[in-house]
Amino acid sequence: MTTETATTGTDRLVERFGLKALVECCLVLEEGVAGIKDIDIGMMAGAGILPGPFARADEQGLDEVLQGLEQAEADWGDAFTPPLVLRRLVAQGRLGKKSGQGFFPYPRPDEEGSKETVQIEWRDSVAIAWLNRPPANPISPQLIEDLSGIWNEQVDGRARVMVLASSNPFTFCAGADIKAFQKMGPEEGRELLDGAHDLGRSMERSSTITIAAVNSLAFGGGCELAMACDIRLAARGASFGQPEINLGIIPGFGGTQRLPRLVGEGKALELNLTGEPIGAAEAERIGLVNAVVPDHELFDTALAWARKLKDKAPIAAGAIKTASAQGDIDEGIAAEKEGFVRAFGSEDAKEGVSAFLEKRQAHFQGK
Repeated sequence: MTTETATTGTDRLVERFGLKALVECCLVLEEGVAGIKDIDIGMMAGAGILPGPFARADEQGLDEVLQGLEQAEADWGDAFTPPLVLRRLVAQGRLGKKSGQGFFPYPRPDEEGSKETVQIEWRDSVAIAWLNRPPANPISPQLIEDLSGIWNEQVDGRARVMVLASSNPFTFCAGADIKAFQKMGPEEGRELLDGAHDLGRSMERSSTITIAAVNSLAFGGGCELAMACDIRLAARGASFGQPEINLGIIPGFGGTQRLPRLVGEGKALELNLTGEPIGAAEAERIGLVNAVVPDHELFDTALAWARKLKDKAPIAAGAIKTASAQGDIDEGIAAEKEGFVRAFGSEDAKEGVSAFLEKRQAHFQGK
């Protein structure tokens, strides 16, 4: 046997093993045993496959992987039959990194407008703000400054919908940057809190609808950032928590205020006092998130929500959000009345009524 023959045989063996590993991982995914994130982590940690099979397939291109499996099925039998989930992703045009989405989503940020820790991308008139400070996307002065800059300069009142997502498939936002906090004095700490709260309140009062696509860990400030969004969608493998009490501090970005409004005072107090995390299913049950979907469907689901919501009347959306964000019921009713009068006299209202009577789709202009 020549060296060339031996090398070819080894390459073929590695290819066969890689394809079979992906098939088995897809079957585990289809059976609902685990999500893509947990499967890839398990294969990396337990089998030493780096990167994991799903990330590796995304890197190669799912269309090419599908072709490889079809050839392997012809050569080696039914054990290499391409899994249904792979065929579906390819049919949807989700080909991996080269298309911006495969098993995992991948940012395709605009060259202009992106910041150091947050990237901005536009898809179908929907703004996507990608948290991009791996591996944990921690809340830091820089991240708040960057996200606030993108929000104020490009998104607020300009985009109909913004999706907040993570460029790291294994973490949404793991909370505050503790090392950065240790270096901050009282005044710097106050500035960070003010900046974070200004951003959250601006998001809540804006006509731009915000969607948090929580793919994994959302702890502390990450959970609070998601709570400042209008809609929260979670992958099955996501988890939420306010662990600040374990550090001898309290939630500082709205956790004591928004969490009770979402899940009730008793449950919020429990979560804030114990600091214990909860899974996505429990988060949905108590009202912290709007929906839970399979990990690999999260980003597509967020975009589907965004496409549905971007056609709503901006003036009405802003009025609903502003009234809903009031803490006192009398202040809320006053805001509701003011918002109703403003929306009722808008061009959008005339368009909405006309479209209803004419049985057609309304086209709102925000006027």
